[in-house]
Amino acid sequence: MRIYEELFIMKPDLPEEEVDTFVEQLTANIATVGGTVDKVEKWGKRRLAYKVDKFKDGTYVLLQFTSDAEAVKEVERRLRVAETVIKFQTVRIDETLKRLDKRKKERDKRAARKALQPQAPAPAAPAPMFGEPEGHAAPGAPAPAMPAPAQPEPQAAHPLVVNEGEK
Repeated sequence: MRIYEELFIMKPDLPEEEVDTFVEQLTANIATVGGTVDKVEKWGKRRLAYKVDKFKDGTYVLLQFTSDAEAVKEVERRLRVAETVIKFQTVRIDETLKRLDKRKKERDKRAARKALQPQAPAPAAPAPMFGEPEGHAAPGAPAPAMPAPAQPEPQAAHPLVVNEGEK
């Protein structure tokens, strides 16, 4: 048994009761073939991306069901024959769901491992790149602190030179 999504667009001028009865017929058909309907979503009237059979709008319905390939063929046959259906598309989603579950499990494992590891100290400043002088920081990095300017040393009086202030 596989999981499928069936999205179909019905004529926009149909009353809600007709849409409901058509969906009930499809779900009953899936049940008689041995499948189960997992979810039914009625999205209501929406604008189509382009005109289909002279319609600009359509009533969207999404069915998610679990069944075998024979049930899918029968559902598609009924949708193709029905005059009230403008377009339909069937997508197998069980592999996608498996892949998403696998990713979620891997993500949870990583999160659990990360929680068990002790916090590492902050990384040191990055090494200078090739061709970059060592004194210069990377663009966007804060400038290094400049050393305080040195005070000029008072010159010692040379025994032969007389400073004017000492006369």
